[in-house]
Parts: sequence; C-alpha cells; structure tokens
Amino acid sequence: METLNSIFGAINGVVWGPLMLILLLGVGLYLQIGLKLMPIRKLGMGFRLMWQGRDTKPAPGEKKKEDDGEISPFNALMTALSATIGTGNIAGVATAIALGGPGAVFWMWITALVGMATKFAEAVLAVRYRETDSTGFHIGGPMFYIKNGLGRKWLWLGGAFAFFGAVAAFGIGNTVQSNSVADALDSTFGIPHGLTGVVIMVLAGAVILGGIKRIAKVAGKLVPIMGILYVIAGLMVLIVNAGQVGEAFRLIFYYAFNPVAAAGGFAGAAVMAAIRFGVARGIFSNEAGLGSAPIAHAAARTKNPVRQGLIAMLGTFIDTIIVCTITALVILTSTVWIEGEAGASLTALSFDAALPGFGNQIVSVALAVFAFTTILGWSFYGEKCFQFLFGTRSIMLYRVLFVLAIPLGAMANLGFIWLMADTFNALMAIPNLIALALLSPVVFKLTRDYFDGKDILPGEELDHDKG
Repeated sequence: METLNSIFGAINGVVWGPLMLILLLGVGLYLQIGLKLMPIRKLGMGFRLMWQGRDTKPAPGEKKKEDDGEISPFNALMTALSATIGTGNIAGVATAIALGGPGAVFWMWITALVGMATKFAEAVLAVRYRETDSTGFHIGGPMFYIKNGLGRKWLWLGGAFAFFGAVAAFGIGNTVQSNSVADALDSTFGIPHGLTGVVIMVLAGAVILGGIKRIAKVAGKLVPIMGILYVIAGLMVLIVNAGQVGEAFRLIFYYAFNPVAAAGGFAGAAVMAAIRFGVARGIFSNEAGLGSAPIAHAAARTKNPVRQGLIAMLGTFIDTIIVCTITALVILTSTVWIEGEAGASLTALSFDAALPGFGNQIVSVALAVFAFTTILGWSFYGEKCFQFLFGTRSIMLYRVLFVLAIPLGAMANLGFIWLMADTFNALMAIPNLIALALLSPVVFKLTRDYFDGKDILPGEELDHDKG
C-alpha cells in the first residue's frame, strides 16, 4: 500500500501540477479568444435560454420532436451542476484561502471566466457528436466527440477518457462524497457513519436506478433549492459582517499580486501559491476542462448545439462566480482564516462566527445535500463512460455496483482512494483538452453560423477546412 501511495502521489503531483493547470487555462483562453469573448458577452442570453429551457413545450404551430433528447435543457444544466456544486464549494474554497491566501479567490474567478469558454465548447461538441444507443437514449461526451469528431484513429483516446471517468466516478463522485457527508453529520449531529452510509445508499439508489430522467428530475428540484438557500445563508453572514465586505474584496485583489505575510496560525503565502491553489481549486470546483459536464448536456432536448452551449457555460459562472464567492467572502469577513484552520471546518467556523449556534449546522446540511447531489450526477457520468467501454447491457450492473459502494465509502478510511480518484479525475482532462483543441474550428464555425442566423443542426455536415 505504501508503494501504491507513493506511485499515485508522484503521478498526482504531475497531473495536478503547474503543467496541467497551464494546459487547462491555456486551452480555455484559446477558446475564449477564438470565440471573441462571446461566453462573457452573451451571459445574459445564456440565462434567458436557461429560463426558457425549463420545459420544452413547442411553440404555437410547431411540432415537438421526441427524439431530440431525454431531458430539458434546464435539467441538463441542473444535472451538471449537481455534480459540480459540492465539497469544492465549501471545503475547496477554504483550502485555497488557507494555502494560497485571499488572492487565491481572484485566480479562481479568472479560472471561471476562462472556463466558461471551455464548458461552452464541451457542450457544443457533446450535442453535435452525440449518438443514440440501442435503447433509444441520447449519449455523448468527450469519448463520443473524440470518436465521431476526430475519427476512428483517435478511438483509443476516447477509450482512455471513458476508463479514467469510470474509475474517477467511484472515488470523487461516490465514496469520497459519502465519507464527507458521514464526517459532517457525525461531528455536528453525532450520527454514526454506518447509518449515514445506508441512508444515502437507499435514497441515492432510488434515484440512480431510475436512470437519467429520474436523476435530472431530482437534480432539477434539489440543486436550485439548496443552492439558493446556501447563497441566502451566506448573504445573511455578509449582512452581519457588512463592515468587513469592502476589506475582503481589497484583500482578494491586493494579495492576488502580492505575497501574504504570516499572521496568527496562517503560515503566509507567495503569489505563486495564490495562483496555484486558486486555479487548482477553481477547476476542482467547476470541472471546466475535465469533460464531465458535457456527458449530461448530451442528453438535453435541443436541436442546436450552440443553444445548449450557452446554457452549459452558466454552470461555471454559477458554481464559481456565485457560490464559491459567497463562501470566500464569508471566510474573509471573519478572522478565522488567519488562525490556521482549513477545509470544511474553516467554512463552518466562519459561518458560526456570524451566526452562532446554527452556522455550523448550515454548513453541515449544505455539505450533505451538495455531496448527495454530486453522487447522483457522477453516477450518470460514470455510467456513460462504462457504457462506452462495455456496451448498453452493462448499465444496470454499473448502477448496482455504484450504489453498493456508497456505504463502504461512508465507513472507510479513504486516504488512498481519495488520492487515486483525484489522479484519475485529472487524467480525464488530458484526452478532453486534446479533443477541444483539435475540434475548436468546429466550435467556432457552429457559433458563427448560429449568431449569423445560419443554424447548423446536429447531423449536418461541416466543412472542417473552412472552420
């Protein structure tokens, strides 16, 4: 076990190291420039399309196509958000500040603004190159846009993504999440780990075994409600700490470019630490470039890839610019962050400092719900990766194994599993980023044609040379 730990530790240091972070930011920046900052300029349009996409009732005189997808565009976004809004928004932000100082928040924002273009491109390609499986369901994601967009000679790369995704789902999207919930509920309410694991297994199993339609339906209700309640709780803290909000923003902008001196229990941080932990935790939270979210967006009922891309990019904005910022401001308007705390406990103590008696409980409940929805979203991601490797008949086997792993995660010591899952999570990004770079001309052409009024629908041929 020590040998495996050292091997995966070495690999993890590379795949989450500076080179990977530069690659993620570099591809995102290239896409953002190639799209002429469209994801930022058309943010309002994205929110309008999201609101219109809550259901897919046809316009007057228009027939509804039942074969365009399985879930509404809105629920596709909520399914993607269910997997991204999680421990990264609560523990990840706290860790970034604890290790990189307040300036890390600025670099999280930069990662999100760049990542909006990445998420847009992922969803555009997912819808453009999706397939229909033998059961009539639409399936897509990086493995399919690699296979159908780059051709058969690149099939091995799609297989690599699917393998990494299927393994990562059991860790980062399952056992790690159930363990986080069990820890939070045990420390706050004294609920045993085993009981938490069984309850999550039963609740998650009831949803996961019903497939994407049931997952999307639950995510479409639970994610907005919990997200809004968490933001409201955060705003309550900021109202209590109103006098410190301006100073918090000053700290964020100043220490993004200046080192932080050691103070109290805080060890200090160089500018490179702010950049490194801000970018790494930003990507860990919003998953832009990892290739997970497009698997959900491929199932959306939509006829145009660009429309779904405009909705998909909101996931990065909501996750990082809104939810992570709320967490960051709560932490920075308290003084707990300079006392040496880190992770979810730092967020909990910061909430409790402003809302004594129940601030800690708010964080524990939010962490539990966010982690639960992450399990739902990642179950679908892993399932589609498994299906790509082993065929449609393997779906139910994967769902059962995924559900059975939940209580094991709640009760286990996950040091090695966390390391392995985190490594495979990063490895997913490599095939995806290669595909995004090579297929970027398709994204640019589809986007130009959409805004020029020349809608090109999935299935129509594109002239790649002119893209």
